[in-house]
Amino acid sequence: MERNGESFHGGASRSILLTVITQYWLPIIIAVTLGWLVKNRLNRGLNQYPGPFLASLTDWWRFWDVYGQRPEVTHQQLHAKYGDVVRLGPNSLSFADPKALKTIYGLNKGFVKLILIRILQSDFYVVQQSVVKGHSLASLFSTTDNDFHSQFRRCVNAAFSMSALVQYEPFVDNTTKLFLDQTERLFANNIDGCDFTKWLQFYAFDVIGEITYSKRHGFIEKNEDIDGIVSYLSKLFLYVAPIGQIPFLDRFFLKNPIYLKLSQWGFIDSTFPVAKFARTRMAERLGPGYLNDPKGPLLPVADAKVDTKSPDLLSKFLAAREARPEFMSDTLVQTMAVSMAFAGSETTAISLGSVFYYLLRNPAALDSLRKELDEFARRGEFSDYETGLVTWGESQKLPYLDACIKEAFRMHPAAGLPLERIVPPQGAEIAGHFVKGGTIVGCSAWIIHRRPEIWGEDVEAYRPERWLVDEKTAAPGSAERDEQEKKIREMNGMMFQFGMGSRTCIGKNISLLEIYKVVPSLLRRFEIRFKDPNEEWKLVNAWFVKQQNFQAMFEPREMVRSEGYDAEKVAVPAHA
Repeated sequence: MERNGESFHGGASRSILLTVITQYWLPIIIAVTLGWLVKNRLNRGLNQYPGPFLASLTDWWRFWDVYGQRPEVTHQQLHAKYGDVVRLGPNSLSFADPKALKTIYGLNKGFVKLILIRILQSDFYVVQQSVVKGHSLASLFSTTDNDFHSQFRRCVNAAFSMSALVQYEPFVDNTTKLFLDQTERLFANNIDGCDFTKWLQFYAFDVIGEITYSKRHGFIEKNEDIDGIVSYLSKLFLYVAPIGQIPFLDRFFLKNPIYLKLSQWGFIDSTFPVAKFARTRMAERLGPGYLNDPKGPLLPVADAKVDTKSPDLLSKFLAAREARPEFMSDTLVQTMAVSMAFAGSETTAISLGSVFYYLLRNPAALDSLRKELDEFARRGEFSDYETGLVTWGESQKLPYLDACIKEAFRMHPAAGLPLERIVPPQGAEIAGHFVKGGTIVGCSAWIIHRRPEIWGEDVEAYRPERWLVDEKTAAPGSAERDEQEKKIREMNGMMFQFGMGSRTCIGKNISLLEIYKVVPSLLRRFEIRFKDPNEEWKLVNAWFVKQQNFQAMFEPREMVRSEGYDAEKVAVPAHA
């Protein structure tokens, strides 16, 4: 009877509860929603920090802001209005104070060791993981596991060192010479002009293909987006940027568990096109059976099969697998190959576009750079007076070129969102603010690169001279010179376009190799101008801030030669 009574009363309670819910469902939903919003507003005491009120209630504010494709402008306006710390979400803070970099990104190792800070990445990065046969690939960029990242980076770090650049320069030379010739053939004196942004991305994609696999894939030869890879990447980042603000949404779309499971079982293919691209290149090198991919190449290749001992990146990834088979699996080799295609072309092309755009918008800077290149040529310091190709070593002797490139990096860093980390459980003191553990914090290069106390009051102006010692006012050995050199070192230390600390972009040196070679090479060969100087470019921030509507005109330029130059006696340039 007692059990029946308990059953009766339990059933009656459930009936009453159901009745209440049925009758008062709207007030209940409103009350629960209000409670959730209040909880978000007061979360971890972040209500003390200023920012948009809606941002403190829900991450949907961030979602819509990023979906609008210009969040870097919003962030600049918010920091101008509210100061150095702005709340961008219920659990998110953006820091504009350069002092925050040392804590968040671990620049000062003594400081990190002293208070045992270990700031991890947020789930935003998981959204950016590629999918292969229903499985996500955690790369050096997208992994949220610091121990995994450290081991992974140790395996491949040597492949990206400055000392390794000499091995990759012939690959860059091959593609750059073709790029220069195709630019002349396709666009010189062409009244239709050139979509410069797209053309530079074709260049960057072919270079990274040659460095990674010793093969070009025809982007430059055919002047077309082979297999739609470039277009696909653009669409992918348009998805990644807003979805990354509310990462669980990814589980409903690209990483839907049902969708991925069906892919694992072979019913559908969820593999990202860029991952198929990389897998096919590996199959060409190692044989179709290596990756169980009997379909053959997805893309045409310009060269014959190369020796597996070729000093390209894939050979180094495979060598790392042989050296550390307990960690460096076939999957991780593939992950590195995918990563090179995934980000290697996008960021370099954006940086190249910004260099040329700001030079064309600032004729005085362009004239100064041309003067430096021409004087260097007259002194006979270039090794190539036929194709115009500039070597890495030669580019490092051109201080104004260096200043122009750095200033473009400052004005237009490729990444357009804060690089987020999660504060460790014990909390952390960040730029004078104690932030509780679990809070997402980050800095944006678009904010840091415009701090007047670092770069001067004219932060919105493209002025390469800020990177150079003023020889007129700073004599060698003078206090003024020491002060200017100190300021330049400080600026270099605050450059954030490649990230900072242990998570600095591993491909940084390869990107610099491309940029420092192709910029002077193009300027030696061509006069470049806007098709319509009155047209501004359009920027689209889809995690990377990509340029559109950058139309350029090219005219062949008589190459400046050294005194006593004799074309018949000039040897064929190295790596021709």
